[in-house]
Amino acid sequence: MGISKNIQNIKKELPNQISLVAVSKNQSYSKIMEVYESGHRIFGENKVQELVEKHEKLPKDIKWHMIGHLQTNKVKYIASFVSLIHAVDSERLLKEINKRATQNNRVIDCLLQFHIAEESSKFGLNEEEAKKILEIQSSYSNVRIVGFMGMATFTSNKEQIKKEFSFLNTLYKKLQKEYPQLKILSMGMSGDYPIAIDEGSNMVRVGSAIFGDRQ
Repeated sequence: MGISKNIQNIKKELPNQISLVAVSKNQSYSKIMEVYESGHRIFGENKVQELVEKHEKLPKDIKWHMIGHLQTNKVKYIASFVSLIHAVDSERLLKEINKRATQNNRVIDCLLQFHIAEESSKFGLNEEEAKKILEIQSSYSNVRIVGFMGMATFTSNKEQIKKEFSFLNTLYKKLQKEYPQLKILSMGMSGDYPIAIDEGSNMVRVGSAIFGDRQ
């Protein structure tokens, strides 16, 4: 099945309130343009250099999401155009995003990344760390924390994935009462996004189910 057919099928099965991020890392410009020409405009990249190159060469109405781990020294390269940063995992990073957003006369939307998986290699905050950042966010006028992001353990155990997504959804709902600007819960990738949606996700990051397996 072709790429444009894949994305059409995925969009048909997604509830209306779910945003789809087409994860285009390591994909060719021609493949990305196939998705673009189907009418889709939100794409996600996990490496800064690749994100910058694609932003320069592809249509300017694409909304680029930085979905991977972001180092503070790389923020300056994407601050002029990035639409949403998914993986804020420290106040230090938030401070740098605010600094670079100010220089570009922009307000950059961000998600706080939570560590919900069993793998220690994954990045993210715990509840206490996230609360501290939410408490001081008003001192950073050029960033806007609009939601949370989490990645489940890479496992075939669906109950474990469900439990991890459910945990983050519960935390999201709890903190949303205090911080009503929280609107996005970004959970779920190609292998587990149906479970994520069942557990409250309203933004999914899908790559291989659209583009096919990466070479």
